[in-house]
Amino acid sequence: MPIYPLLKYTLAVMVYCLCIGFSLKAPLAQETSVNNGAVVIMYHRFDENKYPTTNTSLETLQAHIKELKSGPYNVLPLSNIADAIANNLPLPDRTIGISVDDAFLSFYKTAWPEFKNANLPVTIFTSTAPVEQSLPDYMTWSQLREISADELITIGNHAHQHTHIINQDSEAQALAIDKANQLFRRALGKQPSLFAYPYGEISQQLSNVLRAKGFKAAFGQNSGAISRQTNMMHLPRFPFNDRFGTPDRFKLAVNSLPLPVSAILPEDLMLNSSTNPPPFGFTISKDIKTREDGTYRGLNCYSSQNDLSLLQLGAGRVEVRISGPYKPGRARINCTMLGPERRWRWFGQQYYIPE
Repeated sequence: MPIYPLLKYTLAVMVYCLCIGFSLKAPLAQETSVNNGAVVIMYHRFDENKYPTTNTSLETLQAHIKELKSGPYNVLPLSNIADAIANNLPLPDRTIGISVDDAFLSFYKTAWPEFKNANLPVTIFTSTAPVEQSLPDYMTWSQLREISADELITIGNHAHQHTHIINQDSEAQALAIDKANQLFRRALGKQPSLFAYPYGEISQQLSNVLRAKGFKAAFGQNSGAISRQTNMMHLPRFPFNDRFGTPDRFKLAVNSLPLPVSAILPEDLMLNSSTNPPPFGFTISKDIKTREDGTYRGLNCYSSQNDLSLLQLGAGRVEVRISGPYKPGRARINCTMLGPERRWRWFGQQYYIPE
């Protein structure tokens, strides 16, 4: 069984500490700095041109894999990344996680051989209803058992049905997750510890349900790098398809750094009449240097809908005001700032606005 870079790195730190007689905590504290985080990328379909918004061509996928294999990256299983962040353990620089949503058959036919040949770990977030119903576009339980026997593959929970589960009450959400776990246990012999929100739609209520069910991490579809301050139930991922998977954008994303923020408002990403437009604000870690006047050079935020204005209030506090309410559906805000080595710090939110 291959030893992943995170394990090798952690073992090296342990040996170093034992040799010089220091506590393990001292070197770890230096490694888990504001720059020590991870980037998770996500895909859906492969080489299915009739689905342009979710499709990644084989050519694009091969270009991404070539970049990951030839560049200074450390591709780790999502579970290892989540454990390191949750326990404040160090990660190698440019740690990358790979995820695929929905368990479409094209992963099995097209993408899995490519990832397997490249020896890259992947997490497949699976909605169990399409598999249970033997829908022709999805993998079968037999195929999921086959790929899960590969030590590079992890199966994650994507709820039972791929619906807007965010609109359901907490009891229905719990039932949807329990149903999926029941089918995972029956078909695969175990249930996942990682969850991906259908459509990337996150609410405070749904996050609380996932915590109660014992998931150690949950992933959205909001762009950004994972920082040491990121909510474990709100972990970001960079979505890719052919349109947004160009070599330049891919390199920009996988080389991004965390923009470590706290005190994020609004706390609930599901908006209502009193929080639409969202009174968006956050506090940047004091370890990120400011100019003499207490503001940040090159900090910018962008909205997928409507104009915005950015206010830097000092003491790390940033407030963003949206010019008008968002339309029903999904809306995004991305905030970026140039970091060291000309790598971009990146923090994003995705909001859901009910009809």
